[in-house]
Amino acid sequence: MEEVLKVANSMGAWITAAPIVIIALVQVLLYYRQIYHAADAVNLTREQLSQAFRTGMVTSIGPVIAIFIIMVGLMSVIGAPMAWMRLSVIGAAPTELTAATLGADAMGVKFGGEGYNLQAMAVSWWTMAVNGVGWLLLVGLFAHKLEDLREKVGGGDTKWLGILSTAAMIGVFGYLNSRNIVAMGGPLVAAVTGGIAMVILLQIAKKIPQIKEYTLGIAMLIGMFTAMFF
Repeated sequence: MEEVLKVANSMGAWITAAPIVIIALVQVLLYYRQIYHAADAVNLTREQLSQAFRTGMVTSIGPVIAIFIIMVGLMSVIGAPMAWMRLSVIGAAPTELTAATLGADAMGVKFGGEGYNLQAMAVSWWTMAVNGVGWLLLVGLFAHKLEDLREKVGGGDTKWLGILSTAAMIGVFGYLNSRNIVAMGGPLVAAVTGGIAMVILLQIAKKIPQIKEYTLGIAMLIGMFTAMFF
């Protein structure tokens, strides 16, 4: 395992991973600049933009903590450069961990366990890369067509489009959360307490509007920490 980590954390691995992370960072900066151009076009004020950024920042705290914990585990097996690169591009820590584990299973060894050699790590790396190709290609080839599809389905009716978009989001998040709802133990506790916390916080926000933009992030943290104590 020591030999594996020596190669996984080598300068060559860092040099290989860095360009992709840099591209992701440049994209973030370009989006950030584009946001201000779009804001001027739709008459959004700088105060509204700042409020949106604060909301997004607080909301991201819960998911980021979970991703960070899994990233530390990945770093201890496949090295810091690959974990850094994969989670910078994809950000789905459980998916990346599952892919790396499946790669080890294909070699007949336990992920990070006895027999996990350079060949097994290479298969884990390839499995993680191939696993992410599908949705990256789908987004690159078809994402620009989705708005046209949404307009055709909505028929130009703004109210119907609003209902359609809301229903789609409820369906997506409901599906993602379904495994927590049917599971026993920590996941179920996190889902239930997070939902209850959100309802309570929304009621509080009616009297204290200043916390409204932070309610989702706070509810996520409450659910996560309650599950940890459970």
